Order: sequence, then C-alpha cells, then structure tokens
Amino acid sequence: MENIKEKIWKVIGQDIDPNATSAEAIKQAGLDFQVSKCPNIHVLPSGREITSGNSFFTFRTDTEAILGSKIGKDYQILQNTDAFAFFDNIVGGPGGIQYETAGALGYGETIFITVKLSSYIRVGRDDLIDEYLFLTSTHDGSGSITIAFTPVRIWCANTLTAALKNCSNQIKIRHTASASEKLKSAHHMLGLSEQLSTDLEDTFNHWSRVRISDPEVKKLIQLAMMPNKESYEKLKFGRESELSTYYTNIVDNAFDYAMTAESQQGATTKGTLFGAYNAVTGYYQNVRNFKDDDSKFKAIMHGTALERSQVAFNLCADFATHGSSILRLN
Repeated sequence: MENIKEKIWKVIGQDIDPNATSAEAIKQAGLDFQVSKCPNIHVLPSGREITSGNSFFTFRTDTEAILGSKIGKDYQILQNTDAFAFFDNIVGGPGGIQYETAGALGYGETIFITVKLSSYIRVGRDDLIDEYLFLTSTHDGSGSITIAFTPVRIWCANTLTAALKNCSNQIKIRHTASASEKLKSAHHMLGLSEQLSTDLEDTFNHWSRVRISDPEVKKLIQLAMMPNKESYEKLKFGRESELSTYYTNIVDNAFDYAMTAESQQGATTKGTLFGAYNAVTGYYQNVRNFKDDDSKFKAIMHGTALERSQVAFNLCADFATHGSSILRLN
C-alpha cells in the first residue's frame, strides 16, 4: 500500500476559513506580526543590542526573533498584511476561489498562503488534479515575493508545478520600494493560471496515451535526477559502478515508486509518460526522507525537488515529440 503523505503546506501551515479575509487569514495562521529593518548596530525595545556583520538586519517586533542578518540597504519589507491582501479581491467571489492554508517556516523568515481554485485538471476519465495559487514571501533578505500556479494530483498529493516552454507558472516580485504596487497589478496571474490549466490538461492527457517501457522509465529517472556532469559522463560510458550510492539509491527508489505505488497502476500512469513524470514528483512527495518539514517545503516549492521535477517535465515533453531517442547519451 502506498504511503501517501499530506501536502507539505498542510503539514506546516494552519487551515484557514475558506471565506476569510486576508486579515482574518493572517490571524488564524498566527502571522499577525510586524517586521522591522534596522541598521547593523541597534538596541531592540527589550534592551538587547544586535550587531550584524552587514548593513541591516530584520526582526519580528513581537518576539524580537532575528529573521535576517544579511540585509542590503535597498531591501524593502513587505508586511504580511500587504502580501496577503493580494488575494482579497479574488477569494470568496463567484469563481469559488477559497483560502486553504497559511503558515511560516522557522521563526517567520518565510511566510506563505494557498488558495484553491474551483476548477481542476482531468487526465483520462477520473485522474483529477486540484489547482492552487501559492504566494510566498521572505523576511530574511533571500528570495522574491512569488505567486505560483501549483497543480496537485489528488490521488497521491503530488505537486506537479512545471513551467511550460511557452509560459511561466509564476510571477516574481523583488523586495524593492515598488513591490506593493507591483503586487496590486499581479492579478493577471489568474488569467495565466487558466491558460496553464488548459495547456497542462492537454499535455498530461497526451502523455497518458504515450507508452514508455520500464527500462526507458529508469533512464528518464536517471537523467532527471542527475546531480552533475561527472555523473553523466560515468553513466554515458557505462561506468555505473562508479556512481555514488546516494544517487543510485535515489534512482532505485524513484523507479520502485514508478513500478509499485498504487497511484502508478491506473490507466493514465501504468506504462505511460504521465506515469514516468509522476514517478519523480511522487518520489519527493511520498518517498524521500527530508531532515524536517521545513526542508521538504523548501525543496518541493522552490528547491531541488522542484528543479528535478522540471527536468523530468522537459524530458517527458521531448520524449512525447521525439521518442526514446532523447534518452540516448551522447
């Protein structure tokens, strides 16, 4: 029996009243705190003196937890209330868009909120994929404010986020003085998500009809999980015995998931290109052991797991067009 794990944002975050306002969502998720940016030598209200090796640092005004110590002079704080207000004009309206989860990593360095769209992607007759908009922002000086279209396959909670070659799946806004204004104009993400939904539904349905052999699935996984050029050269010249145990275990576990997981045995996945893609995404969602939930969140939403999933998506797109020739190492 497949061990299906909950979506990582549901593990870390708090469930939100679907019809809440952004202000209510922030309170329900415990994110109703303010962040302040200060010079590298500064005395906090409690009397504690902070000395940062860089120009500025950020901290929570309620707990005085230091959120970022490597902050540049041009970095502008976007308070949680301003970030979440992006959704106020689209949640609870006639489209049926609803809040699902909100939360934070660490002491509040990264905050996020998800809203569930009313539509879904259908692959075959009954393989359904929920659609979400995912907003994340940071207070530690790393990363941008990001709004992403994030599909999740219901059957196994796989996050299938992927950028199509002709269309990005996300909007990124830098933490500058114009961030709040740019965020107000980012509602075209809804139109973008509608186009992505249509394109992905067409793509996944096509892949569900493209046959791929078991050895080809393993080769695709090997290429998708490839850590570096040196490993590629070893694989290319038949020196697989020299590959790291860490890498070969990843490939073996992902391939085992592809062959044995219950969610991989349906008509849309067993022996299909869509199933091969889900082997990679499903490995990170349901098989891979992470140091902690925060690490899993970072990997799936904007880290290594997302990168590997995108490589797998690109390989599948090429396979659908050119066949197994794209798996030949040259």
